[in-house]
Amino acid sequence: MADASTSQPPQRTRRTRFVCISDTHNCTVKLPKGDVLIHCGDLTNQGSFTELAKQVQWLEQADFECKIVVAGNHDLTLDTDFYRVHGAYMHNKRPQIPEECQALLTGSRTLTYLVHESRTIKLSSSSGPRTTFSVFGSPYSPVWGGAWAFQYPRLEDDASAARALWGQIPLSTDILITHGPARTHCDEARSRESAGCEVLRQELWRVRPRLALCGHIHEARGAERVRWDLNSKNARYAELGRTVWQDPNPDSEKNALVDLTAKGGSPLDNDGSPCLSEDKPREDQNDKLKGVPGGVGNVAYPGIGTLGLGENPDSVRSDRAALVGRMGRRETCIANCAIQHSSYPHAGHGPRRLNKAIVIDLDLPVWGDDDGSYPETADTEMTDV
Repeated sequence: MADASTSQPPQRTRRTRFVCISDTHNCTVKLPKGDVLIHCGDLTNQGSFTELAKQVQWLEQADFECKIVVAGNHDLTLDTDFYRVHGAYMHNKRPQIPEECQALLTGSRTLTYLVHESRTIKLSSSSGPRTTFSVFGSPYSPVWGGAWAFQYPRLEDDASAARALWGQIPLSTDILITHGPARTHCDEARSRESAGCEVLRQELWRVRPRLALCGHIHEARGAERVRWDLNSKNARYAELGRTVWQDPNPDSEKNALVDLTAKGGSPLDNDGSPCLSEDKPREDQNDKLKGVPGGVGNVAYPGIGTLGLGENPDSVRSDRAALVGRMGRRETCIANCAIQHSSYPHAGHGPRRLNKAIVIDLDLPVWGDDDGSYPETADTEMTDV
């Protein structure tokens, strides 16, 4: 039987340039030109109103059609629950007002601020690529180095908090922005430990976005292309391999470019095919079907779940929600975009070093015909998750 779920019909695409940064920690750096600017969190050191105001002003003045921001663990006042508990001990015991700090971002007319939520972006400037993509942005990361904002428990024997968070990423996501990295991908800390989240890595297998952007672990700045194994019947969330990107001009002012376009000669193997089933597929519904006598045939064995398993998408022994109609999502580019080279506190690590922004060129679908009828600004549409 022919597998009709391997890919979607070809769409007209155009190159879209993403300029990706993270962990600026109060620094304002020169940004290369692009269509979309993405900041993956840790704008500041401690999230004071003064710190945030300077970072927001810098980002608002940057010349991009679309600018997307998430918070990080150092942006303390942006996490209301955290600051309610710990705020009295921060900022030299001069508490900030979280609502005023958050309003700098939520009230911005030029920044799209995401707090564990989705948007559909349509670039609509007459001088831009007029492409569209779905994005999910989240400030969360597992506990690392003490009590900080937007953190969840790092418990190997109980991943319920992580699963509750990352299970909300829609399968239709094209661009995933998280402050913290996935485990074993751009996450090696100064201690040589893997500081990323394994549950997030598993969700990457299920969602397989075109781009997965992060920061948090400064020393792990870099990019790689990960190819997913969609045929493994036994190993869950399997990978076929990765190709690590190397900046050909690390000491120059030339763009740190990751070219994923067809014109560049090595296009990303990901057609962004949408989820054809209900886009709430985080419960392993096939677990409800047990291979008991008299039960439904061709189901998973009792007690054997199907999340993260590949093979034929038509088989109930596979993770059907992640595979049906989505076999064209075979590769993801993962990038840690940290600007600060060393970890906080930055003093004591020698002269301050700053990384360049990572620039990613990606072919994305065009959302309208060239009829000149587009508005001059980017449209964003809310998507419920």
